[in-house]
Amino acid sequence: MATDAASTELARLQHLGPNWFASVMGTGIVATAGATLPVNVPGLHVFSRVVWVFAAVLLVVLAVAVGAQRIRHPVAARGYVRNPQMTHFYGAAPMALLTVASGSLLLGKDLLGERVAVDLAWVLWTAGTIGGLFTAATIPFLMFTQLHVEPDAAFGGWLMPVVPPMVSAASGALLIPHMAPGTGRATMLYGCYAMFGLSLIAALIIITMIWSRLALYGTSGTARVPTLWIVLGPLGQGITAAGLLGAQAALAVPAELAAAMNVFAVLFGVPVWGFAVLWIVLATQLTVRTMRRGMPFALTWWSLTFPVGTFVTGTTQLAKHTGLPAFAVAAAIAYVGLLGTWALVAVRTARHSVGGALFVAPGSDPIKARKDPPPGLENVGS
Repeated sequence: MATDAASTELARLQHLGPNWFASVMGTGIVATAGATLPVNVPGLHVFSRVVWVFAAVLLVVLAVAVGAQRIRHPVAARGYVRNPQMTHFYGAAPMALLTVASGSLLLGKDLLGERVAVDLAWVLWTAGTIGGLFTAATIPFLMFTQLHVEPDAAFGGWLMPVVPPMVSAASGALLIPHMAPGTGRATMLYGCYAMFGLSLIAALIIITMIWSRLALYGTSGTARVPTLWIVLGPLGQGITAAGLLGAQAALAVPAELAAAMNVFAVLFGVPVWGFAVLWIVLATQLTVRTMRRGMPFALTWWSLTFPVGTFVTGTTQLAKHTGLPAFAVAAAIAYVGLLGTWALVAVRTARHSVGGALFVAPGSDPIKARKDPPPGLENVGS
């Protein structure tokens, strides 16, 4: 029995993909979104602290497991890099680090003390930023030169390697008040804006390709459909980053530049927020349609958490910058939705993990998209 148990654990370790770090992202954003929510809810701050601690512990567990995997199963670990579906999710690990870093600044000081919390945030932010810039530069290069990509292959996962610098921009803004005045602060601010642009432009290109694929080929009708929600990630995180950077700009640059950056947070944020709402409507329709047809549970369901969480934090920034109650109410409603999806996905992840259903080798065959046949022709050719 002990041998069988050990074999089972080794098999699970072998098939531990980089997409598992999405669970840290999805859990951590529940904490950070709750900590900044522009609505006073009794007990929310305590709840957010507990969730942040859980996300931090989960991050440590996964980091240790991945290290053990590379020692015990190096071939399997390297195999994920060449998998056209899984390789994009290497962007999840840097974002997991950055999400916990933000939580350390917003919530960790209550438990660790401000000095330790800030130092921890710097370590996680530095590691996450380096890792995110690496995935943004290498995974697209791998796609351009080695991976075989079908015309209908574009999916939300393509955004995962390029979104981390946007998360770095938002987390970096939180670190600016903890830096000494001078050139370092200004460099940090401009560096965050550069990462904001890096991620935003790359994301807009990929979002256009996803829209084109949906229009030309339709959806896959598989557990990959929830990854459409990842589109919300760069949108919501972009609004969040613009808001946080605009709010901190006065600490690092001259007043006239700081005022312009603060205005940019609104001029950029509100139009992007409008498109984000449209995408929520479209993604909801496509997800419900697929669930009604029997969409199986997979780790891709975590795409319903972190991106929605960034929409909450982005809406919160708009509420703070505009002073409009409508954005505060929208943030609260979106947070309730985030809590519901997070609870659902977390429970199902735990349940399927115990049974081992989530520890399987990823498929290598391309996932094909398709549209419904015209009414009246459903059975033609069947």
